[in-house]
Amino acid sequence: MQVPAGDLLSKINYPSDLKQLTEDQLEKVCQELRQYIIDVVSVNGGHFAASLGVVELTVALQYVLNTPYDQLVWDVGHQAYGHKILTGRREDFHTNRVYKGISGFPKRSESEYDTFGVGHSSTSISVALGMAVASQYKGETDRQHVAVIGDGAMTAGMAFEALNHAGIENSNLLVILNDNNMSIDPNVGALKEYLTDITTSKPYNRFRDDIAHVLAKLSAIGPDAFKMAQKLEKSVKGTLLKRSNFFEALKFRYFGPIDGHDVNHLVKVLKDLRDIPGPKLLHCVTTKGKGYALAEKDQTKWHAPGLFDKITGEIKKAKFDKPQPPKYQDVFGISIIELAEQNPKIMGITPAMPSGCSLNLMMKAMPNRAFDVGIAEQHAVTFSAGLATQGLVPFCNIYSSFMQRAYDQVIHDVAIQKLNVIFCLDRAGFAGADGPTHHGAYDLAFMRCIPNMTISAPMNEEELRNLMYTAQQENMGPFVIRYPRGNGVMVDWQRPFKAIPVGKGRKICDGEDVAILSIGAIGNEVVKATAALNAEGYYPAHYDIRFVKPLDEALLHEVFKKFSKVITVEDGCIEGGMGSAILEFMADNGYQQTQVKRLGIPDRIVEHGEQPELWAECGFDAAGVAQQVKNLGAKRNAHTIAS
Repeated sequence: MQVPAGDLLSKINYPSDLKQLTEDQLEKVCQELRQYIIDVVSVNGGHFAASLGVVELTVALQYVLNTPYDQLVWDVGHQAYGHKILTGRREDFHTNRVYKGISGFPKRSESEYDTFGVGHSSTSISVALGMAVASQYKGETDRQHVAVIGDGAMTAGMAFEALNHAGIENSNLLVILNDNNMSIDPNVGALKEYLTDITTSKPYNRFRDDIAHVLAKLSAIGPDAFKMAQKLEKSVKGTLLKRSNFFEALKFRYFGPIDGHDVNHLVKVLKDLRDIPGPKLLHCVTTKGKGYALAEKDQTKWHAPGLFDKITGEIKKAKFDKPQPPKYQDVFGISIIELAEQNPKIMGITPAMPSGCSLNLMMKAMPNRAFDVGIAEQHAVTFSAGLATQGLVPFCNIYSSFMQRAYDQVIHDVAIQKLNVIFCLDRAGFAGADGPTHHGAYDLAFMRCIPNMTISAPMNEEELRNLMYTAQQENMGPFVIRYPRGNGVMVDWQRPFKAIPVGKGRKICDGEDVAILSIGAIGNEVVKATAALNAEGYYPAHYDIRFVKPLDEALLHEVFKKFSKVITVEDGCIEGGMGSAILEFMADNGYQQTQVKRLGIPDRIVEHGEQPELWAECGFDAAGVAQQVKNLGAKRNAHTIAS
């Protein structure tokens, strides 16, 4: 749905239009841009609070920089809505995160103003440094390179690695630290405390107001005057803060903290910093959700609230006459508490996603047994390994796509040592509107090749509970449980725990001619397909593999001895996934005559959209599965139809 923009914003199609305005008009542009984001997101959905928090910073950057020649890199991208609106996509913004619409994140193929594709955090400094070094090598000395990174993303190891490298490169790099004390949930850790100390130091804040302007002026006089001013500034900063500045120690020129909502002051500072050579860091203090009172008050809730009434703040949720199945994440969050009450060894770990994976329930109920370690997936895995060496049973809950960032730790720190770390991979399969950066497409394939791993996927909520119960038993070793985003299929799901024999699948229904093998929640689409096929007189069998490692070899021998046509269905990549495991079993056991069709995520990047839309696009929704049964030449039972 198209939403009208304000008087000034409606005339801004690109940054060149913004530059035609006077600095006195920028505050009104910010007001209109903020209101436009509220208007559109309230009726179309999407990430919300993060973009509101950087409206002034976005306007100031586009006003001062010469984008796209100057390279502006947004970290993660949750906060880039204003950037998209000001860079040629205002008219398409209503399609944000909609199937076939524009991406919710910066994307190189979408616009030349999107200098780098993002979605996972903490990449911006590395990227901008690479761009800066490249420009220096090519002699483009007038080119600016700016990385905008939040204080939450700054907790990841990759950000520190980039800062460490950037400090020794004499490249034209500006890192803007967007400090709002939030990622999706409140930030944690020592860095948060350090930044708080800086922002609350009154003597230092009085001193720093004009330092950037002074240094910029002195750099024009000559290098000797500039170096002398640098030494004086460093000495005064150290005295006022009573400690060495962390960023200065990494050889960055540190400026700030400044008010990230004062657009005119931001413009002044950015113009000054443009003339200061070398790596620089500007510390901006902002409020996530700025300008929308409810979002400022509850920033986690309003990170991505869905549709809402912008006047009353009521978040619109579907209403049902009957109880509905829960979200898989809530099944995890409730079940881990139940298990922890029975087993004092159980601990919960998540890298900065306590509300997203529902570990926040355990953090509230058992605060000494549940840990948010910040945006640090590698640390989350190895921290879990350390707990396991001491006889504890860590449930390490990481989104499937984020687990890709900790692959070495899974192998080196967990699998080789056969430690009982339970990896709960939320958002497995298609992640929906977040798109390809968040699709959990590869976990079955990249976990399956690691020795000592048990890899499972529940078909429903009860199965998830039972797999969690199974995984925390003695001597289970590394154990993966993958499950999707969204709601399950059972209303009556909170049943007593039962152990599941590791490596055992199950027969959902018997049949003839064709067998369908599925793993995980996508098996519910197969159930729909078999019901539709039964109504037409086709009767395929359906097996829930449940474990891709170890495979249920007895079940597979039964299938290949009885059926000459087999379809495999998985919400994961076809290359190396469950279907590949089935083909390997066939080859190893001499089943040469069976015709196999594999359905799953194809060998291409699948864009964003609702899960059913993407299942249909890739041919493994209920209709797609049913069509494949017919394509394989399944026989129709005419007698059954007649009856």
